[in-house]
Amino acid sequence: MREMEEVERILGYRFRNWKLLEEALSHSSFTKGVSYERLEFVGDPIIRLAISKHLFLAYPKLDPGQLSGLLDANVSTEKLARVAIRHGLHRFIRHSFPPLRDQIELFVHAVALENYSVVAHGGSVGAPKVLADIVESIAGAIYFDLGSDLEIFWKKFRVILEPIVTPGDLEQQPHPVTELFKVCQKWGKLPEIKSVRNETDSIAYVFVDGQCIASASSVKKDLAKLEAAKIALDRLQSMLSPTSMSPSISDMQLNFYTDDNGDMIIETAKQKLNELCQNKKWPKPEYRIAEESGPSHKKRFVSSVKITIKEEEGVFLLTNGYEKSKLKDAENSAASMMLIILLGV
Repeated sequence: MREMEEVERILGYRFRNWKLLEEALSHSSFTKGVSYERLEFVGDPIIRLAISKHLFLAYPKLDPGQLSGLLDANVSTEKLARVAIRHGLHRFIRHSFPPLRDQIELFVHAVALENYSVVAHGGSVGAPKVLADIVESIAGAIYFDLGSDLEIFWKKFRVILEPIVTPGDLEQQPHPVTELFKVCQKWGKLPEIKSVRNETDSIAYVFVDGQCIASASSVKKDLAKLEAAKIALDRLQSMLSPTSMSPSISDMQLNFYTDDNGDMIIETAKQKLNELCQNKKWPKPEYRIAEESGPSHKKRFVSSVKITIKEEEGVFLLTNGYEKSKLKDAENSAASMMLIILLGV
């Protein structure tokens, strides 16, 4: 009961029916209580409706498209998850699923490193959905506990959602994908974002005029696109600047293709990597068999590649490629991954 009292103190609201609060904090893995899913089902549209009304009244000059973008930023999983972290609500989730704790801790550490008080579009680590879910379920619990009065609900719950994302926040933090297309349009360039998925992650590649300039991976497809767009914007600033990178790197043309396994590979990657090392006056890349599996007639290979950057100090980069049926393809895959790391694509 002390935990529930602490949650009430955080929320600034005393429940008439404590069972609603207990339910709002109970994950589906928690077998000793009712899951928060039904309250979440109600809390989601209630938050959207309350914020929609607030935005409509607060910004009479915004058109429906602008209001919609502002609403999305305020009710996104990323925004609501940060609400849960900011108030410490994640400490009270009742669950029996240990990996959930690890996911939340990773997100908590990432949020602690963020520079903005309001993060409009997400950060480097995707928000665990459970964090947004409990904010929505608590909203549903308070809404019902107040007799389903939307006006009183908003007065009580608005302080929990603060700071509300404003038009100024969106101007200061434009969506990276939208900004990428704007910059490309300004310079007469054609952008394209392609996504592929391996066994664990989604990988987003940003192409400008057919050349891959950035990539990023994440468990979540949208976050991979977001991070890839951020990297691409930084790269474009360098590429379009008079003081851009050295010709040996910026002039290197990388042609990507998707192989039979669905993996994104750079054409003649080994040759390209050799050229880069030669231009940088680094030793030649060193390839090794990192993994070998399968019977003798059906071998599978994973190759590693090592690049020594400062031989005297023992500074090097080492990465693996995708598993392939031919050793030369495995080495080319490893070279592709190394080029992506070295060139920031």
